Amino acid sequence: MADLVCMGEPMLEFNQQKTGADGRRLYLEGPGGDTANAAVAAARQGAKVAYVSAIGRDPAGERFVALWDEEGVDHSAVKRSASNPTAVYFVTHTPHGHAFLYYRSSSAAAAMTVADVPEALIAGAKIFYASGISQGISASAADAVFHAIAVAKRNGVRVAYDTNYRPRLWPIARAAAVIHAAIAQCDIALPSLEDAQALSGLDAPEAICDYYLGLGPRLVVLKMGADGALLATPAGRVAIPPFTCVPVDGTGAGDTFCGSFLARLIAGDAPEAAARYAAVAAALKTEGYGAVAPIPRAETVLAALAL
Repeated sequence: MADLVCMGEPMLEFNQQKTGADGRRLYLEGPGGDTANAAVAAARQGAKVAYVSAIGRDPAGERFVALWDEEGVDHSAVKRSASNPTAVYFVTHTPHGHAFLYYRSSSAAAAMTVADVPEALIAGAKIFYASGISQGISASAADAVFHAIAVAKRNGVRVAYDTNYRPRLWPIARAAAVIHAAIAQCDIALPSLEDAQALSGLDAPEAICDYYLGLGPRLVVLKMGADGALLATPAGRVAIPPFTCVPVDGTGAGDTFCGSFLARLIAGDAPEAAARYAAVAAALKTEGYGAVAPIPRAETVLAALAL
């Protein structure tokens, strides 16, 4: 039985590399998708992980089956669709950071419904994890995540949620309403600073933490990229410093943080220790290209923490 159950949309990634000699852009193919990345990150830190989603009966879907088999992620609750494809996205890099181009319309994951929620799997977990993307891909997927959260709560399973707001998926008013309704039912909120500023209308990290604690979670970890993170509980705040690294690609760094953080909570770490570990894992991930390939394993993170 899995200790961590993640739910969302896997996406095949094409990550821009250096331009070829003939001027054409070259892309590195690999797996991606926010909660799918987090699932692999958690598995690489030693957690027992299961994934809930749907993928196409296509080469991209086969790529994910092979990945999950290799990483030990239980994919028994991942549906296979003959009519809906696995989603795809492209990552390009500029002096201002990375940018995304998505092809996810009518994806297999977007067709998920309440009937696809594996209640027994979720009921047996320690933490259930989803995100704003998990709900933003379609109205039926949003309902499915709400149902999964209700199953988790009914069975005493902690619920964690990453805002992961994507403007191209839905209008800000609907995104804020749905995401905040989900977070109101969560135990652990994992917003990013940029997302939280857009969704809450607030700017200062302290005010944002107060806002999300006010929705109901007892633990908020505000991810702030190169500025580290801010861990907040009703009892106080702890600044989590960034780990020194040489970043080349930030794709999936926040997902690595979330998966690593939840894995360490499951392993028994206190929230501050788990957050410090996750900050190191996320930083190390940025030193390679792609969402998944550079995610470090536990031994690498522990060695870096010992420096």
